[in-house]
Amino acid sequence: MPIWSREELSRRWNLARQPLPEQVDRPAVRLLLGELSVFREPFVRPFRNLPIEPATAPQTVMLLPGFASHPMQMGYLAKNIERAGHTVKRWGLGFNFGPTDDNVGRLGVRLAQIHQRYGRDVVLIGWSLGGLFARELANQHPDKVAKVITMGSPFSGNPRANNAWRVYQFIAGHPVDKPPVEYPVSTKPPVDTVALWSERDGVIHPPASRGEMGERDRAIQVDCTHIGFSYSPNSIQAVLKELAEL
Repeated sequence: MPIWSREELSRRWNLARQPLPEQVDRPAVRLLLGELSVFREPFVRPFRNLPIEPATAPQTVMLLPGFASHPMQMGYLAKNIERAGHTVKRWGLGFNFGPTDDNVGRLGVRLAQIHQRYGRDVVLIGWSLGGLFARELANQHPDKVAKVITMGSPFSGNPRANNAWRVYQFIAGHPVDKPPVEYPVSTKPPVDTVALWSERDGVIHPPASRGEMGERDRAIQVDCTHIGFSYSPNSIQAVLKELAEL
């Protein structure tokens, strides 16, 4: 992130302090605390035996990380997708600190490069905020995208229906309901679009990531925390099933 001036820090602080509109639901505190289970994952993972079926039709996949996360945090998901025989590519932008005119454009170039290199449409898998990037990319470049899979991504309803919007506004520097993108986040891309969501999500209110008919083609419930979308067996198996259906 850049070093901000005092004036810029003040502006971002004021964005973070905006009042929460009335009647906006967010995940309960107990669910937010449940996200701490991520610290157990390094101790559990070495003993996990996750069965992976070989893909009959290998796909090319681009993974898009969640807010303030790095592609390395999706490494376990990537490893298991590759175990099935698919090709996995990173998004090429490092940490995800929110959309800008520049990084959305660069991501479009990245998509075009992957599409040209492998000669086939790309499956976009976006975790949390990464899913909003995926939807935007697919809306802008539907001729290069085979499918969009979002994982706990807040594309529906009030954009403040989550426990992260204040932090988002401070770091991204713009209101969560006015991102610098071409299409509204609820606009369904003109490709097959699948939303993975969880009742245990402690960051994003489930209806926001489940969406409504017309905002996605299908919504699939998985049993995991918000952070767990990037590593839980349920999430990985759901992703592999969607890849197998192409």
